[in-house]
Amino acid sequence: MTVKAVKMPCTAPNVYTKVPDGGWGWTIAFAFFFVEALTYGIIKSFGVFFNDLMESFDETNSRISWIISICVFVQSFTAPLSTVLSNRFGHRFVVMAGGVLISTGMVTASFARTIVDMYVTIGVISGLGYCLCFLPTVTILSQYFDKRRSLVTAVASTGECFAVFSFAPAITALKEQIGWRYSLLSVGVLQLSIVICGSLLRPIIIKEQEEVKAQPPEEPTETKYMLENEQTRTSIESIDSGVEITTSPSNVPGKTKAEPKSEEPKEHVQILVENNSPPPEPKTKLLDFSVMKDYSFICYAFFGLFATLGFFAPSLYIIPLSLSLGISKDHSAYILSAMAIAEVFGRISAGWLLNKKPIRKIYIELICVVLLSVALFAFPFASEFWGLMTCSIFFGFMLGTVAGTHIPLLAEDDVVGIAKMSSAAGVYVFIQSLAGLAGPPLAGVLVDTTQNYSSAFYSCAAGMVLGAVFLSLVRPCKAGLCHRQQQGAEESAAEVVPDLPDDFIEMDIGKAENSGKGCDGM
Repeated sequence: MTVKAVKMPCTAPNVYTKVPDGGWGWTIAFAFFFVEALTYGIIKSFGVFFNDLMESFDETNSRISWIISICVFVQSFTAPLSTVLSNRFGHRFVVMAGGVLISTGMVTASFARTIVDMYVTIGVISGLGYCLCFLPTVTILSQYFDKRRSLVTAVASTGECFAVFSFAPAITALKEQIGWRYSLLSVGVLQLSIVICGSLLRPIIIKEQEEVKAQPPEEPTETKYMLENEQTRTSIESIDSGVEITTSPSNVPGKTKAEPKSEEPKEHVQILVENNSPPPEPKTKLLDFSVMKDYSFICYAFFGLFATLGFFAPSLYIIPLSLSLGISKDHSAYILSAMAIAEVFGRISAGWLLNKKPIRKIYIELICVVLLSVALFAFPFASEFWGLMTCSIFFGFMLGTVAGTHIPLLAEDDVVGIAKMSSAAGVYVFIQSLAGLAGPPLAGVLVDTTQNYSSAFYSCAAGMVLGAVFLSLVRPCKAGLCHRQQQGAEESAAEVVPDLPDDFIEMDIGKAENSGKGCDGM
């Protein structure tokens, strides 16, 4: 199955005759697990530095929170750039460069003197590095798997959840020993290990094995021409004897290979085949914007845009909501931890279910999004600890089913397919960045206006419902587009193919008439 013709096995691409669904892909999944832990895991654990930064820079909580907001926005907004660089220089080089940027930004931030320095170092420099690491890794992982793609991606994406469990208490304990600056420096040095993960991302090449069909031995050119001349002579002489002119290959006696069609129709047939074959040029495009012409992708992008509004608020506002209800800080932390644990099980369960494929994957995703909307609507109705705990566990589980699968689903044929996933992922995450930047401030404005944290959850639920509406339109758009393309191809084929025999018959009859007139003149 594997075609190995490489001189340097550690750096050369893996060549397969079909998607391996394993092989070196397991190493890619291992690398993706740690990339998730060292990117999104650190972002989610960054809250342990908030109080220290507020005291050191004498800033408000909202100004400190802009560090992560800028970081997430830059990470999403520059997604097309990571696609262009990956297609130009390869996934391995881009991820390794991203690891260097992340580490540089975090280490430099440990020496920051103002909050603006943190905006630039962590927000811009590390944010760009996060973008260059995440998308190329998840893209190349999807190329190594087909049937197991959903399950492997979901399990590997749990790295960020496990990182929250381990990094948050570890960083807190480290701060008590060496202070927040040296702790931040240590985190930056740890993130440099992303370079090692990036070095494991060997590119993959799928070369479909050519089918060798048993064909009868082709006749020599001279024999073929003699046969054609003999048939032409026979058809011309048959006019005087009243015999019907025969041009059908089925009427040629014996097993002789007859080619009744002239050279001109064969040229038409060749042109038709070449026009129907997929052109190889789009594969070399750095960023294929043709996905924006695909109605199914447009609907899926709008789903990501509105659904992202519901991804951030619960983790940001669950503790303030619980404190407003009179729940202690310790119990509020337990609620957030339970949400993270449930998210792990949600990611794994979604991957297992999508791997089984009881129905189309896009429909499974739609059901999960609808249930996630229900979970968001349920938060405002909770009035005590166990009510919030139940809502958090349900929300965490459903968030895991959606968060771990919505980007890999771009590789499915119901959206854009694996061939265009790289470009589609860049455009998709770029569109998501708009909601990622506007979502938390919008929820904050609603909370300040209504003086009620429930309004933040209502806004998230409304966005998730709109996302579900657009997600429900993905499959109908794809089915309708494919049907129109197939119908157009059939009509174009019908216009070309029936004309081929007529041209030949007219030429053959014309030759026969000229020959007949010559005989009468004699």
